[in-house]
Amino acid sequence: MPLPLVKLGLVAAAGYYFYNRYRKSRGIGSQTNASDAVDDIELGANPSSEEMLDAGVQETFPASDPVAVEAGETAYEKKKRLG
Repeated sequence: MPLPLVKLGLVAAAGYYFYNRYRKSRGIGSQTNASDAVDDIELGANPSSEEMLDAGVQETFPASDPVAVEAGETAYEKKKRLG
C-alpha cells in the first residue's frame, strides 16, 4: 500500500514543479517600463501646440487617464525665459 502512495506523491510533485516552471516562463504582465517612455519626452525651445499635445499623450499612463498637457507658456513667461 505505501508504494502506490509514494508514486502518486512523486507524480504530484513533478506536476507541480513543471506547472510552476511553465507559469514563470510565460512572462505574465507588461514587458515595458512606463518610466522609460516618460523620461524620453523632449520639447524644443518653442514647441507648437501639437508638439505639446503629443508630449502630453506620451506622458499619459495608463491610456484611460486624461491627457496630461500642462498649461501653455504666456508671452510674459517666454520673454522672461528668453531674455
